[in-house]
Amino acid sequence: MIKTDILIIGAGPTGLFTVFEAGLLKLKCHIIDALAQPGGQCSELYPKKPIYDIPGFPEVLAGDLVDNLMEQIKPFQPGFTLGERADDIEKLEDGTFIVTTNKGTKHHAHSVAIAGGLGSFEPRKPLIEGIADYEDHGVAYMIKDPEVYRDKKVVIAGGGDSALDWSIFLTDVAKEVTLVHRRAEFRGALDSVEKVQDLVTQDKIKLITPAEVTDVKGNGKVESVTITVHDEAKRFQEIECDAFIPLFGLSPKLGPIANWGLEIEKNAIKVDNSLDYQTNVPGIYAIGDVNTYPGKLKLILCGFHEATLMCQSVYQRMNPNKKYVLKYTTVGGIDGFDGSRKEAEKAVIKKIDS
Repeated sequence: MIKTDILIIGAGPTGLFTVFEAGLLKLKCHIIDALAQPGGQCSELYPKKPIYDIPGFPEVLAGDLVDNLMEQIKPFQPGFTLGERADDIEKLEDGTFIVTTNKGTKHHAHSVAIAGGLGSFEPRKPLIEGIADYEDHGVAYMIKDPEVYRDKKVVIAGGGDSALDWSIFLTDVAKEVTLVHRRAEFRGALDSVEKVQDLVTQDKIKLITPAEVTDVKGNGKVESVTITVHDEAKRFQEIECDAFIPLFGLSPKLGPIANWGLEIEKNAIKVDNSLDYQTNVPGIYAIGDVNTYPGKLKLILCGFHEATLMCQSVYQRMNPNKKYVLKYTTVGGIDGFDGSRKEAEKAVIKKIDS
């Protein structure tokens, strides 16, 4: 049985920052995540993509943000249960909780913070017969490491931001990039659409619209795809390639958490945002993209704010008769559970002779 003050479900940026804010209050944290590594969507979906709205960082790669957060929380020694999904929850008579994963690992916590982002993700796969045989052998539904496609012939399918952005990015990596979309119009940032247009004009991207990939061929790995062009003649075109990347988005699901008796609205958990982001079950909180309330914005920086107020609420629940006095880190410093201490240099008191 793993015991902790706050059990965090989800190791994305919001879940990781919760460890820091809890640590300032001397609260211990343990994190459960179904993925094999911390970072959530930032690590799994777009580690090499830049983020522009993190305070103090004009631009930071998603993967680097995760690395920085891991470094920031290191003094507070969080525990991790990775590669396991939080399945069952039991509330005990004393108000604490036992959460069990799909692999039987049990966690006993005073409070639970659900920071599961948009939930578990499943890629929307094209209806192509036999495509599963090529998964991890040339077919991928997300790009983790662009270098995998160095000097390769790549076919990307999709019409949203991901398809546009990765088509642009891979022109400097892959030997050949082909973008296929079933419509002539794209739903993406105007700047990205214009960049793709420029690259098509420069023959750096081969654009085929309106069309769709209808077959994948190869001997143990992807060697070519068949493209059906939706014109009057309904032509078929076969293109040699090393990789086929359909980017049709991901379908988020709450998974077993949806059966925990929490109030759900449109695949998100309703919380009390006027106070502490607590759910309808006292002691269970939801922070970050997984929650919903009037005026909710699904931004990482909003998740950081929600985590901060949530930790204050947990502290008061654990110490109902103790008043917490807020101290800025510039004044109080940071005392890690590992014995480390960070603090600003003390002002020097010295007389100045006149």
